[in-house]
Amino acid sequence: MTDDYTYPPQNQPQAQPYPQPPQAYAQAPAPHAYPPPPPFAPAPEHGRRARAKRPVALIAAVAIVAAAIGGGASVLLERLAGGDGGSSGNAVNGTTVAQSSKGTVAGVAQAVSPSIVEIAASTGAGQSTGSGVIVTSDGEIVTNNHVIAGADAVKVRLSDGKTYTADVVGTDPDKDLALIKLQGAKGLKAAALGDSSKVKVGDEVVAIGSPEGLTGTVTSGIVSALDRDVTVAKDEERQQSPREGWPFEFGGQQFNGDTGESKTTYKAIQTDASLNPGNSGGALINMNGEIIGINSAMYSPSSATGSTAGSVGLGFAIPVDTVKADLDDLRSGGDS
Repeated sequence: MTDDYTYPPQNQPQAQPYPQPPQAYAQAPAPHAYPPPPPFAPAPEHGRRARAKRPVALIAAVAIVAAAIGGGASVLLERLAGGDGGSSGNAVNGTTVAQSSKGTVAGVAQAVSPSIVEIAASTGAGQSTGSGVIVTSDGEIVTNNHVIAGADAVKVRLSDGKTYTADVVGTDPDKDLALIKLQGAKGLKAAALGDSSKVKVGDEVVAIGSPEGLTGTVTSGIVSALDRDVTVAKDEERQQSPREGWPFEFGGQQFNGDTGESKTTYKAIQTDASLNPGNSGGALINMNGEIIGINSAMYSPSSATGSTAGSVGLGFAIPVDTVKADLDDLRSGGDS
């Protein structure tokens, strides 16, 4: 049997599809439609660089103001730049003491000790020990005349242990000063010479020298008096023993032996910082690390002799203004 049925039946009308809207209507834009925003793009690289340069421009502006106002504004400039200054940037103006250690004995000792030396002077009678202060980077050293008087040879030891032979450049027995020069030295740390006219009684001070050959010994105290008349011997024959103080007179009395007939008197700074044999020629230093005097004499009880002699808190130093005024004469030979 044959099935003649078909779906849908052929005699039924075909459904018509839903009429499509006119093509023009489908493509017409919606009323009041705005074009879509352009896709996001990162800011050009040069824009970021331009903004990054703004702090630099600000720092440059501060630098100009700092130059006009003075050194105080430089601290602000440094902070804007993000730097901490480092140790070299913390040096107090005109001194060698770091800002963080200013006013401390430890700070002064650390800063100035490399500029203080031990001096060994050999004579026919033996060898004596004293101290000295480096005043130029090529090895000029100020000391007492009595430290090197009559010496046949002079050896110098630095704080780092290096040793040099030194030549005597000039001496001034009237001021008890001498200038020696190291052979072949360079790059040394010279001390900062201060202003002794500004020293006041009660100022804190530090003394550095080589008492009894103990290189780099540091003591501290105050300025206990000014303009003390101290008389010292000028004779070369009165070169001190390594363990005895240099003879001097004060207040009409003699200390540490006989000063003899040939002597000179100078105005001294008095200090209670401990000074012992070997401190002669070393430095008396203020709390800014500046040399204010050259240690030259110390009082010992008249009953004390030899190794029993020691400091009782009465020491004397030649004011640094006297040293500075005498340097040119010493460099040309002095009064020797």
